[in-house]
Amino acid sequence: MTLSGLGEAYRLYGPGVIASAIVAAAATFLSEHYQAPVMLMALLLGMAVGFLADADSRTKAGIEFTARHILRFGVALLGLRITLEQILALGWSPLLMVVGSVVLTILLSVLLARLFGFTWMFGMLTGGATAICGASAALALSAALPANERKEQATLFTVIGVSALSTLAMILYPTIARSLGLDPAAAGIFLGGTIHDVAQVVGAGYSMGPETGDTATVVKLMRVAMLVPVIFCAALLTRASRTAGDAQKTPLLPGFAVAFVLLAAVNSSGWLPPALPELGSDLSKVCLVSAIAALGMKTRLQELVRVGLRPILLMVLESALLVGLVIGFLRFSS
Repeated sequence: MTLSGLGEAYRLYGPGVIASAIVAAAATFLSEHYQAPVMLMALLLGMAVGFLADADSRTKAGIEFTARHILRFGVALLGLRITLEQILALGWSPLLMVVGSVVLTILLSVLLARLFGFTWMFGMLTGGATAICGASAALALSAALPANERKEQATLFTVIGVSALSTLAMILYPTIARSLGLDPAAAGIFLGGTIHDVAQVVGAGYSMGPETGDTATVVKLMRVAMLVPVIFCAALLTRASRTAGDAQKTPLLPGFAVAFVLLAAVNSSGWLPPALPELGSDLSKVCLVSAIAALGMKTRLQELVRVGLRPILLMVLESALLVGLVIGFLRFSS
């Protein structure tokens, strides 16, 4: 791209990208100083400055770019959080638990969504967010699912719900682990296998001790790795729901998911200096928080209020289902 082309791209997208980044920075500040979920803060602050996404605003194009392309870049960088060594260190038993609980939670969520009168896409979105990694999974799945006029509203609602539930889980689940008499390793498996967002898993795990925190973090990263096969399945379903011509244009695995796998493979090789995966993880967080801020700017509160109580009940049931599956695994394997 020429310098003039770069200048034109900056004039078109720069104001909106910068606005999203500023909202993300404010959300990060509030999160760090008041222990609030950063994704939820970004969403609420974005909604508060929703006028920036108005049709006649200079920032509209950049906000759209952030909500779509920077989101995908952030999801791809999540691959730098994972290594094969981390997954194999815990053995096959927790890995089978993660695969089984994620698959069953998503399948049952789709069935529950249909019973509640929602589309299969909404069930996959909420189920994937609950089963995998909270708001990050919701954003990744939203990027892979077919576009429609209600997808952004569903994504925003899912992010709000899963962020709130993850915060409650961080507070309540350590108490559940203690009441069940779980040892440090089992408590780590329970927390890592049930809490939605990575940050809340880390907070809950290390509040119970270093062994529990380490185990919980690795189990959680196993769940993050499930993003790729779930996105692949979402892409298959998307192709099946479209016409033959449209389906041929839809890749079976989106580019950002391929990048996720490649980065995880490179990170597993040991070739990267230790600082680089940490930098990539931090950059991923910046991108995802900016993307959710941009999505917040594009939505309107009255649209979410119209959703009602049924989606909330659906997500609570999904969370309870995941807890039941993980506790059942721990009881069966002990």
